[in-house]
Amino acid sequence: MKHYEVEILDAKTREKLCFLDKVEPHATIAEIKNLFTKSHPQWYPARQSLRLDPKGKSLKDEDVLQKLPVGTTATLYFRDLGAQISWVTVFLTEYTGPLFIYLLFYFRVPFIYGHKYDFTSSRHTVVHLACICHSFHYVKRLLETLFVHRFSHGTMPLRNIFKNCTYYWGFAAWMAYYINHPLYTPPTYGAQQVKLALAIFVICQLGNFSIHMALRDLRPAGSKTRKIPYPTKNPFTWLFLLVSCPNYTYEMGSWIGFAIMTQCLPVALFSLAGFIQMTIWAKGKHRSYLKEFRDYPPLRMPIIPFLL
Repeated sequence: MKHYEVEILDAKTREKLCFLDKVEPHATIAEIKNLFTKSHPQWYPARQSLRLDPKGKSLKDEDVLQKLPVGTTATLYFRDLGAQISWVTVFLTEYTGPLFIYLLFYFRVPFIYGHKYDFTSSRHTVVHLACICHSFHYVKRLLETLFVHRFSHGTMPLRNIFKNCTYYWGFAAWMAYYINHPLYTPPTYGAQQVKLALAIFVICQLGNFSIHMALRDLRPAGSKTRKIPYPTKNPFTWLFLLVSCPNYTYEMGSWIGFAIMTQCLPVALFSLAGFIQMTIWAKGKHRSYLKEFRDYPPLRMPIIPFLL
């Protein structure tokens, strides 16, 4: 069996960082990363991006050396991805913050609205209902992170956690301040508006959970296999007939319902910001599906049926 020689160069400076002799032909990129770590412990595998071209795309961990377009002496280019943190840790941190921050405003802890309102309760039913919905949403997200989601990538850059937490925690505080304010006024159309909004919120939360379960069942535990998601017997998954990322569609619907329920401008702005970001993610995933699967259903749009 012919062995390979692998040299790893810095993608920026072209400096030789490592030379690996007698590498097995069937060695994966993940195994090469582990070998590289032995000589450079500061760059653990999750920090490493190995490429065939200095400006090219990162090779996948499961790529096999002998199947790559290289000779028996392979040159790979290394780029440091920076300190990494697990996706689970990021999600738990992102979602725990809004849950507790919102409750601080709901219970009107001291120094928020003035001493005469400390630990008082709002007289408006919609305020209590909004707290239940907001708390339910983030408890659901936490439980899904622990027991439902399967991540194709184990880590993400540590710097992202500060950006993400600023977004989620900041908006949670902004929304909670106004919704739980002693001078808050209920929605214009009263109970009818609240009931309609609550129905939208609950339906979309059920839909979002159903899509997450369908996506979970699509990928066996420990596998990175990618398949085309299709509707199941669950009616909430039938949205897969029209969009590639119905989990984002339902997520957007939930926040629209919450905005209608509370009639609060910060909630509307949070919904808009979320829609823009989720549309970017949905378009990226849609393009990926089209590129990877030739038989991908042609009627599907990224996030909004027939439109977007």
